[in-house]
Amino acid sequence: MAGMVTEAGSRPWKSLIQVLLVVSLSFPHLSSAYRPGDIVAMSKMGQYHSSRTTWHDVIGKHCPIFAVNREVLIPIAKPVGYTGTDPYKIKFQVGSEKFLIHWLLVINRKSSEVPMIDVNLRYSGGDLLGVTAQVVDMPLSYLNTHPEIRKQFWDPQHWPKHVLVRYTWKEQSEIDVSSGFYVLFGSALTFSFVLSIYVLQSSREKLARFVRETVVESSSNVGEFGKVE
Repeated sequence: MAGMVTEAGSRPWKSLIQVLLVVSLSFPHLSSAYRPGDIVAMSKMGQYHSSRTTWHDVIGKHCPIFAVNREVLIPIAKPVGYTGTDPYKIKFQVGSEKFLIHWLLVINRKSSEVPMIDVNLRYSGGDLLGVTAQVVDMPLSYLNTHPEIRKQFWDPQHWPKHVLVRYTWKEQSEIDVSSGFYVLFGSALTFSFVLSIYVLQSSREKLARFVRETVVESSSNVGEFGKVE
């Protein structure tokens, strides 16, 4: 009987532990968060005509750096079968979350200006929230500082081409008051509910044990009175 009481008494604790475990798993793991200065992995794919390359990892010095605004020159290799008349597009996957940047036209885009890829990254705390990008004209200030970029880009014999990529980070507030209130309220309500179940279950077990002990004691007393008579 003692073994049964012990097993029954452990059930509320098991329920409490399970609920707390579920609540803890609902929050992001700190170990997976980025820190300022971390390299954010990126891969790219190219398309010319109907032919596409496979995904290739972009080397670290060309990748975004978490929470750091910067500019890099990414080399574009000559596509297989390139004739110089058709457009060439690339797309990217960013971060372990694999945020997709859809096809960007970078070569033969019907513009006389050298292209630049303007990438905007949103983050909060150590989390990468999203990525968007567009192709724009390379700023004249950069071309005036690096005139060889324009010359090499328009030279049909010069490969690889180099495209300037500008990474701009925008931080979003970590604290959403309304969402935070609901999360805390929900967690507190869940904890209170489980604790109430535990208290109720424990009280019921104590009452049942008291009743059993009283019945046993009463039975023993009746037996003793019978013997005296």
